[in-house]
Amino acid sequence: MGARGGSGLYVGRRAAALVAAVLLALLAALLALAALYGRCRGEEAPPAPPSPPDGASGGAGVPGGPPGVPSWRRLPRHLLPLHYDLELWPRVRPGQAGPFSFVGQVNITVRCRQDTRAAVLHSAGLRIRGAAVRGPLPEPGDAVWGSLPNPGVAVEVAEPQQEAEGEVVVLELRGRLQAGRRYVLQLGFQGRLEEDLDGLFLTRYTDQGRSSMLIASQLEPTYARTVYPCFDEPAMKATFNIRIIHDPSYVALSNMPAIDTSEMKDENGSLWTVTTFNTSLKMSTYITAFVICDFDYVTRTERGNEIRIWARKEAIKNGYVDYALNITGPIFSFLEDLLNISYPLPKTDLVALPDFGAGAMENWGLMTFQESSLMYLPSDKFTSRKAMIAIIVSHELGHQWFGNLVTMNWWNDLWLNEGLASYFEYLGATLVEPKLSLDKIFYDHVVQPVLREDNEVGVRSLSQNEDKIKGSFSLISLFDSITYNKGASITWMLSGFLTEKLFIKALNLYLKEFSFSNANQDDLWTHIQMVVDAQDEVQLPASVKKIMDSWTCQNGFPVLTLNITTGTISQEQFLNKKNENTSIDFYNNTWIVPISWMRNGSSQPLIWLDKSSNFFPEVQVSESEYDWILLNVNLSGYYRVNYDQLNLKRLVHLLENDPKAIPAVSRFQLLDDVFALTQFGYIQIETALELTKYLAREDELFIWNVVLLNLVPENLESTLKNYEVYPLLKKYLLKRMLPIYHYYAGFIRQNVDALEHDYFAKIPFLIRRTVSCYGVALGSDKEWNFAWEMYNHTDSTKEDKDILLSAMSCAKESWLLHRYLQYGLSDTLFSSNCTSVIISYVVTKDIGHRIAWDFVTENWPLLNERYGKELLHDVLKVMGRFVNTDVQIQELQVFYNTTLEEDERVTATLLLEFSKVENVERRQLLTKVADWLHKNVDD
Repeated sequence: MGARGGSGLYVGRRAAALVAAVLLALLAALLALAALYGRCRGEEAPPAPPSPPDGASGGAGVPGGPPGVPSWRRLPRHLLPLHYDLELWPRVRPGQAGPFSFVGQVNITVRCRQDTRAAVLHSAGLRIRGAAVRGPLPEPGDAVWGSLPNPGVAVEVAEPQQEAEGEVVVLELRGRLQAGRRYVLQLGFQGRLEEDLDGLFLTRYTDQGRSSMLIASQLEPTYARTVYPCFDEPAMKATFNIRIIHDPSYVALSNMPAIDTSEMKDENGSLWTVTTFNTSLKMSTYITAFVICDFDYVTRTERGNEIRIWARKEAIKNGYVDYALNITGPIFSFLEDLLNISYPLPKTDLVALPDFGAGAMENWGLMTFQESSLMYLPSDKFTSRKAMIAIIVSHELGHQWFGNLVTMNWWNDLWLNEGLASYFEYLGATLVEPKLSLDKIFYDHVVQPVLREDNEVGVRSLSQNEDKIKGSFSLISLFDSITYNKGASITWMLSGFLTEKLFIKALNLYLKEFSFSNANQDDLWTHIQMVVDAQDEVQLPASVKKIMDSWTCQNGFPVLTLNITTGTISQEQFLNKKNENTSIDFYNNTWIVPISWMRNGSSQPLIWLDKSSNFFPEVQVSESEYDWILLNVNLSGYYRVNYDQLNLKRLVHLLENDPKAIPAVSRFQLLDDVFALTQFGYIQIETALELTKYLAREDELFIWNVVLLNLVPENLESTLKNYEVYPLLKKYLLKRMLPIYHYYAGFIRQNVDALEHDYFAKIPFLIRRTVSCYGVALGSDKEWNFAWEMYNHTDSTKEDKDILLSAMSCAKESWLLHRYLQYGLSDTLFSSNCTSVIISYVVTKDIGHRIAWDFVTENWPLLNERYGKELLHDVLKVMGRFVNTDVQIQELQVFYNTTLEEDERVTATLLLEFSKVENVERRQLLTKVADWLHKNVDD
């Protein structure tokens, strides 16, 4: 984005004041500096549908039957779609006031597989404006072509029955459709065009000082049925002819290239443009896509693939998407060469949407992005923004093979799409940004975060039985870090023990076998096994299916315990030992674990643990303190490691004398593992703290990141400040931080002139949030008001707005926070979803916690009336994280008792009971930390 006028975010006129503010921010910013792409992913979970059905999967019977028929289920397989002729007409003119609607017509050529007297297909929120069935069509014959013809003999249809809960429309027929024959289902329809970012939606934005509108789509997982009647399941693929009618001042885009534009007049004689697109490849409904906009574009051609990036005219003019354009082609070519399968479409459009709920979407030939995910300012000299763009673009390009060309058979194997794309996103990103350290980024932003989540009882497995996925609402929940991060992590592990050469060869066979079709995870295992069986270099202890099912069909992951004296390695599920009520529903109670390992700095051959415990003579060591073992080198496996005290003592000694003897990723892993083991009751906190003594010699930001996450977690910061431990911890950490602090302080001093001229735009992207917070915190209402002006600047991106929302909560004057919270109640100043965000930001600050609590309790009737349970859950979740004393717990309990309904009160009270236990444990922990620091702070 360009200069924002003036001198950017105001923090004072003198360069000295600026440097002071930035340097004060720097220590806190170390954490942010390490967060290259904080895995608040560009591709977020799609928002839940307006009215999620209760849902149960059901049989193939005709809906509308007697009570007891499931309200949500899979479609019967009597009819399979072959081809869609789809016409969409959003009735929108520039500058027009709402409400808005769209109309359309779809003709679906189907193959009848079993005699039936009913046609059942998906439709949600649409009004059907007439339905007909024609056929049988002559055989042999091509799919329907052209402008919505009326082939065949009519089959009489009763009035269409629409079932809102089941999200289906049923066409009951007077005659019988014959197995083996083709028919055409013809349906006219009408729907509302909302601004909710789901289905087909309208969004408003500002470009070159003018207010504008655009129409776009987001159909994953089950929103295609809200745009046109269809067979909205991933395995029911078909080809598409698409035609869009739109205002002449707009351009229309879809999956395929436009092959014709013409004009037509409506019933009032007004002129419209008709854009017709070429026939698509065979694909799932959820990746059909539509955009109608007044954007400009930049273009280049890569191996015959025309690549265009569309964005606001101002963004195109200023070169904001040039970087994305320059990397898209090379990543395409890299994936084509790596996978040995050419991209099958003649064009690719990437559209930068000013407002987009999903973050990014891989629609075949028409990918859509939140615009901040594609825009890089030429004036930004820092590579972090480039890295983020490269990762997000690579992810969506990976989907062109994993998801679009080959699609999971059903949503229970969604990881075949998202996990594999998440794996390849890092390969593509490091191709175009070779300075990136692939392994460091991957472990910091993929493996470590999901290890912290995938350790609770009740967390689902990566792959599940189809019958467990029972409705649109449960589909939404699958778009989480288990699918993305765990899927990528076990893919990384799989590639590691197979070797990348064999893994890519197997993927090539898999993609070729199931191109334009669907697969499940067993299909992937089968094709990997074929490659393994055809060679002798890599020998596995069991079948690929048996090995990998232990990781995908079982929830959680193991912790390996090594005893270097006895030479034994054992495994158990990594769970909280402090929870006495833990009950575990194991898949098979063990994993088949590949163990990469190192002895005294030398890599050793891979070993396998395929039972609960085993003896490995090679891991027994001598009495020498220089004889040490390191397991799971470079975090190549998806598990944690618990070392015995003897080996840990030797590793501590090694780190203090020669930290680089242990690879950087393994140092990262070692620290993260010991703190996680402490948290879950496997080892004592003193053991973990011993490993931090060497940190003065640690120059890797991503390792400092994990240290600070564990030693100064956000929800403990205010607690630490109330105890003796805080000054000791501060002294201990600052002494070890000084070398890395001085390095980055020098960097900022060297760039102070650039910072002075355009502060906000020139702040390194990765520390912009922290520096902005300090700018407001060290200022007065003048700085706060300037941040407020920047937030309301029409050119601010969604990302910048969130940074500024956070920064405004950093004010040190209580009246500013009171005013900020009051602003949050205003419908004209903020959207409703910002209210809970503002409260959440304020409650995390030292002086803000009490102010936010008072605000919530005083305004609860209004908050509850206006925003309901959704806000309640958001606020209480955040408030609970920052409850640190028994008095605060009692306050919350009184509040719950007087304001919540019984079911909400029970849930909230359980959370409070958990907080009480945590408080006891926290006090005990802090006592131990203080005792250890007293003894070691001056070392």
